[in-house]
Amino acid sequence: MKTRLEPFGAWVRLDDPPVLVALDPDQARRLGLEGADLWKSSTDAPTAPVEVHLAVNQRCSVGCAGCYLDATPQGEEPSTDELLGRLRALAEAGVFVVALGGGEPLLRPDLPVLAREARRLGMSPVMTTSGAGLTPERARGLGAFAQVNVSHDGVDGGYEQVRGVAGAAMAERALQALTEAGVRVGINLVLTRRTFDRVEATAARAAALGAREIQLLRYKPSGRAARLDYLERRLQPAQIDTLPALLASLVRSSGLSVRIDCSMIPWLAGSELDPALAERFGVFGCEAGRHLAATTVQGRVAGCSFLDATGLLSGEIAGSYRSQPALAALRSFADAPPEPCASCPWRRVCRGGCRAVAAWYGDSMQPDPECPRVRRHAAEAR
Repeated sequence: MKTRLEPFGAWVRLDDPPVLVALDPDQARRLGLEGADLWKSSTDAPTAPVEVHLAVNQRCSVGCAGCYLDATPQGEEPSTDELLGRLRALAEAGVFVVALGGGEPLLRPDLPVLAREARRLGMSPVMTTSGAGLTPERARGLGAFAQVNVSHDGVDGGYEQVRGVAGAAMAERALQALTEAGVRVGINLVLTRRTFDRVEATAARAAALGAREIQLLRYKPSGRAARLDYLERRLQPAQIDTLPALLASLVRSSGLSVRIDCSMIPWLAGSELDPALAERFGVFGCEAGRHLAATTVQGRVAGCSFLDATGLLSGEIAGSYRSQPALAALRSFADAPPEPCASCPWRRVCRGGCRAVAAWYGDSMQPDPECPRVRRHAAEAR
């Protein structure tokens, strides 16, 4: 068990798979924790992110059309010592989960070393991969990871439609190899207009190959996806309107744990779901600069993997997370977004939607233009 004091009380992490529990001050005291000065402070800013996405390279040979990092075979790659130093900085700051990503992490032979060091430092290491080049022998060496998620964007040609490469078979070989190696595995599925109707079939295929989880990701205009054809790839409003029904069906029938990334919470705001119930169960929108952060291959800090980076890791995460201007601005927007978010019943949960999507439309400090309520508000204003 690992704990961390916060203005609201404390975080407690239980291991494998990692589960975080938020405690109020009275509950924290029952565990022998005391944070009197922190609990009396006026701030509610977190002391550090809960999870950090650590870019271990910008190299990849797959060449996905929508790669958010614009990774190439010649992309930059930090040394092992550099990454070990970044892991130590994250651990010193109190980070609970470190998510290794790229590029393609499997191009690094030192992944077991990095995962074991994260464990030794008290963090839970997870990873996302395309599965390119993953052999059964290599899979057996990844046992220190709490979970590995394989990108699989759709059966029956869905993968190729999202990424421009025929990689479904590669992803499924990786799922099978990881399952046989005893590594907990899930899939990441990017939602686009053409693959939305394949989600349930893809989930069923992943479950048959041993996956435990499906995480649905919003297609975001970042990296190679920051082009005008983003408008043709993003979900249509009619598809967004049926997302709650799709999630309910997946929960009932897939046999998988179902997760959605925080940028998709605005899409629930047009539904009949109860935002108070979502808040009670810890379902929140944009976590950038709050409980989530990311580091680039150069060691710079960003609110998330899709936002511009600010200062260096050693001087930011490990010492002044709450005072970084760029991250503070993200938190301030989430706490007090403008209309129509200000009067929306989902405001406390949604936090104004995805900052990366808003930035592509022209202003990162404006409500998410693809939220159903924001669309309706804009139409009424015309």
